[in-house]
Amino acid sequence: MNFFRLTRRDRTIGALAPSSVATALVVLSVGAGTPARAQTLDDADFMKFRVLCAGVVYTREQWTDYWEGTLKRANGNIGTLTTTSATYMTAYGVTDRLNIIASLPYVSTRASQGVLEGQSGHQDVTVGLKYRAFNTPLTTSGMLQGIVAISGTVPTTDYTPDFYPMSIGSSSERATGRGLLSFQGRNGLFVNGSMAYTRRGNVTLDRVSYYTNNQLYLTNEVQMPDVTESALTLGYQGHGLFAPLSLVQQRTLGGGDIRRQDMPFVSNRMNFTRLDAHVRYAVPRSRGVLLMLGGSQVLTGRNVGQATRVTAGLLLAGKL
Repeated sequence: MNFFRLTRRDRTIGALAPSSVATALVVLSVGAGTPARAQTLDDADFMKFRVLCAGVVYTREQWTDYWEGTLKRANGNIGTLTTTSATYMTAYGVTDRLNIIASLPYVSTRASQGVLEGQSGHQDVTVGLKYRAFNTPLTTSGMLQGIVAISGTVPTTDYTPDFYPMSIGSSSERATGRGLLSFQGRNGLFVNGSMAYTRRGNVTLDRVSYYTNNQLYLTNEVQMPDVTESALTLGYQGHGLFAPLSLVQQRTLGGGDIRRQDMPFVSNRMNFTRLDAHVRYAVPRSRGVLLMLGGSQVLTGRNVGQATRVTAGLLLAGKL
């Protein structure tokens, strides 16, 4: 099949489904007499006991070039793919060492060229627990922390995963475990290193067979390969400012490449290295208002788009 002659009926086109926005769980952490700050499942920040927070983060992501396997190219049948999302989130400090975080994104996709219709809807809900296993002072230099996090993700609607890159997600149930080691210097500088493993459930298609990785499957069920993620973060935290810079690498443990001039597929091997930068600022005397602005750039990849992302958010918190 010629990749440039696909129509709406073909149901699948492009190189990259929208990012799972639910993995970017950003929430506000604040306590009495404590500056507000953001936290995610892969950082070292914790909300204090009985603090509840909620907010919305808006994301706009675009790509024109993508990797078809390892071949970088563009596609005139798509032009520029734009994915926008509004992620609703909440978090609660069960204790000072244990936090629960939840999020649900609403995602929309749009291509600048061709006849493919964009998709929109609620994507996947994610609920996670983050626990500080130890917090050890290192003489006068700073603090060393060990953190573990687990999360589960399930689709909330019956959106199709078989219309890439217009699909709003992979429609796969997922379970993720993460370990993080963090050093926080007394001068405000910090460095974090984390590793995560995601187990992905099978996906069901609205057809009785499919072809991928040089093999025909006479079933509507697709076995999804698992995914690993590693991240190294350097940053500064102090005076109401939180400014991390992260290098993130994702590796898919299986799956095939997009064939030349052919369609992509939900279980393709999707690897990338991405640079993330954010600035988060606690509004003075607001006692719980946090503004954030950030961006990211995919540097290298395989079967993914070379995406540029911009993020902005408003988060509020208070003690129950």
